This record gives sequence, C-alpha cells and structure tokens, in this order.
Amino acid sequence: MYTVIKTGGKQYRVATGEKLKIEQIPAEVGAEITLDQVLMVGEGESVQIGAPLVAGAAVKATVLAQGRHDKVTIFKMRRRKHYQKHQGHRQNYTEIRIDSIAGIDGIPA
Repeated sequence: MYTVIKTGGKQYRVATGEKLKIEQIPAEVGAEITLDQVLMVGEGESVQIGAPLVAGAAVKATVLAQGRHDKVTIFKMRRRKHYQKHQGHRQNYTEIRIDSIAGIDGIPA
C-alpha cells in the first residue's frame, strides 16, 4: 500500500517503512506525528483519489532527525557591468520514517 501525502508545500509518494526528508516541522526527535493531508491511496490495481483529500485517511510517522541539507551556492554575474554576487543557503529538514497508513477500507486508524 502506498499514499501520496502533502506536507511543506510538496507532495511525496510514501509506503510503510520508508524514510524521507521533508520540510522542517516542529517536533522532537523520537516523537510520533500524524500527517493527515492524504491526496491519494493505492494498493495494487485499486486507487482512491481524494477531492482534494481522502476522507479519514492518515499517515503515522516517527521523527528520526532534524538537520540541514548541504549548502547550495548562488552566484549571479552581469558580464561587462562589474557586478558579481555570491550567496549561500542551507535548507532545514526533518527526517521521518513512515510507520503506518491508516483509516482506509477497514484499516484501523
């Protein structure tokens, strides 16, 4: 079984047991969180699509770590204009493990 969830303005296709890095959410390491913005649930050939969300569906996950991605370097330059600009950015993330997908077709929440 897999789902498509929405968090932090992005959509992720997840299944039970997967680890992924999402946009930072305020939660302690080891805490269990519930992601309730489920856009789609699929299992084999059957797919249930929400309009816009699947009613009653939720994904339970455990926070594994809080961290920062590698630095992204931004360099802007205008040739012949004596203009150069250097910038850098490190985005925060939360690493989670998907524990269960609940609330669909007889699966307890």
